[in-house]
Amino acid sequence: MAKTPRFTRQGKTADGSGDEPGRGSHDPDQQQPAAQEKHPVDQGMPPLKLFTTGLQHVAAMYAGVVAPPLVIGAAVGLSPSELTFLTGASLFMAGIATLLQTLGFWKVGARLPFVNGVTFATVAPMLAINKSEGPADALPVIFGATMVAAALGFVIAPFFSKLVRFFPPVVTGSVITLIGVSLMPVAFNWAQGGNAKDPDYGGFDNIGMAGATLLIVLLLRRFTSGFLKQIAVLIGLVVGTLIAIPVGITDFTAVEQADIVGFPTPFHFGAPQFALAAIISMCVVMLVSMTESTADMLALGEVVDRPSGEQTIAAGLRADTLGSFVSPFFNGFLCSAFAQNIGLVAMTRIRSRFVVATGGGILIVMGLCPLAAGLVAAVPQPVLGGAGVVLFGSVAASGIQTLLKADLGKDNNVLIVGTALAVGIIPIAAPDFYHAFPEGAKIILDSGISTGCVTAVVLNLVFNHLGRSRRDDEVVAHPMEPGEGIPHPREGAPA
Repeated sequence: MAKTPRFTRQGKTADGSGDEPGRGSHDPDQQQPAAQEKHPVDQGMPPLKLFTTGLQHVAAMYAGVVAPPLVIGAAVGLSPSELTFLTGASLFMAGIATLLQTLGFWKVGARLPFVNGVTFATVAPMLAINKSEGPADALPVIFGATMVAAALGFVIAPFFSKLVRFFPPVVTGSVITLIGVSLMPVAFNWAQGGNAKDPDYGGFDNIGMAGATLLIVLLLRRFTSGFLKQIAVLIGLVVGTLIAIPVGITDFTAVEQADIVGFPTPFHFGAPQFALAAIISMCVVMLVSMTESTADMLALGEVVDRPSGEQTIAAGLRADTLGSFVSPFFNGFLCSAFAQNIGLVAMTRIRSRFVVATGGGILIVMGLCPLAAGLVAAVPQPVLGGAGVVLFGSVAASGIQTLLKADLGKDNNVLIVGTALAVGIIPIAAPDFYHAFPEGAKIILDSGISTGCVTAVVLNLVFNHLGRSRRDDEVVAHPMEPGEGIPHPREGAPA
C-alpha cells in the first residue's frame, strides 16, 4: 500500500512551492522519488530570463557596492581615474564573492540566491585608519587588516554558525523585520538624491522621480503577469531613467569617460601593510559582518522556503570570509552578503540561485569593462530610491510573516520582539545616540541590525532557555488555570 506523502517542516512539497525534497522526512520510499525533483533554489532558467533577472539584482545593489570605494577613495585623495579603478575593483570582487556564495565549492558557499559585495560597515573604521596612517599608507594598511580579519573569520566560521540554535522564529522574525526597517533610510536617502550636500537634495524633481518609479513598479506588479511581473523592478529602473533624462537628473558622464576594458591589477596601490590597531578594528567589523550575514541567511532561508541550518550558515560565512581574503589582492575591501536583494527575491518569488550567479557574472564583466559599469551608474539615485521602497519594505514584511510563526501570545516573546526592534532602531531614530562612546564601540552600536540581533538572541536565551526546567516544574505544580495541562515547550527552547 502506498504511503501518504509527507510534508516538510513548512508543509510544502518540492513542486516549486516549498522546501527542499526529502528535507524533514526519513521515509526511504518518499525520499527516492522526491530526489528526482529539484528545489526552486537549485532550478535553472532560460538564458534570457537568467540575464534579465540577474541584471535586476545588480541594479538593486549597485549603489551599495560602489558607495564604500567612492567614499574611501575620496578620503585618501585618489584622482578620478584612480577612483574609477578602485570602484571597478570592488565590482569585480563583488562578482567573485557572489559566485562563491551562490555556486560554491567544497564547504564554501551557502548556495542560496545571495549577492555579495563591499559592506558599508567597513567605511567608519577605514576612515579612522586613513586618519591615523595618512593617505599615502591608508589603502595598504586597510588591505592588510582586511586579509587578517578575513582569515580569522574563515577559521571561526563553523563555530560561529553554531549560534543558529539560538535563532527561533521570535528572533529571526525580529531580525528580518529590523533588516527591512534599517534599509528604509537608504531608500529615502536615494529618493532625495543621495548626496545631502547637493543643493537639489530633497527637491521636488528628485522625490517626484522616486514617486514615479515606485508607481511604475506597483502598476506593473498589479496589471502584468508572468515574466513582466517578475522583472517589474528592472523595467521600473529603465523607464524611470528614461523619464529622468528630460527632467535633467540623469548623468552620463561616467559612460562618456569610461574605458572599454580595464583589469584590476593586483596590489595596484601597494603591497599590504599590517598595523595592529587597524587589524583589531577590522576584526571587530568582521564579527559584526558575520552577525549580519547570519541574520541575512536566516532571512533568505525563510523567503525561499529552505531554512538555513548550521552547515548552510557555516558555508555561507566561509564564502564571505574567503571572498574578503582574496579581495585585497585585487584592491577590493571586505565583502558581505547584501540584505537589499532579499527584498527582490521576496517580491518576485524567483528563488533560483543561478539567477544571482548570473548577476555575479555581470558584476565581473562590469569590473572588467568600465563602460558597462558606467551604464548602470547612469541610473539616477532617486530612481533607485523609488524601487528601494518596494524592495526593502518587502524584507520587513517577510519578517512580520516569520513573527506569525512565533507564539506572540507569550508576554516573554512580545517583550523580546519589542526590545530588539527598539534597540535596533536607535541608530535610525537617533543617529547621534552613541556619540559619547569610544570609536571602537560605535562600530558595533551604530549597526542597528547587529545590536538588534544580539539583543533578540540574549533576551531569548534569558527568557526562554535559562532556568526553563525549574519554571516549567513550578507551572505544572501550580497551574494558572483550572484544567491546564503540561505546557508546550517554550519558544526557542533547545531540542
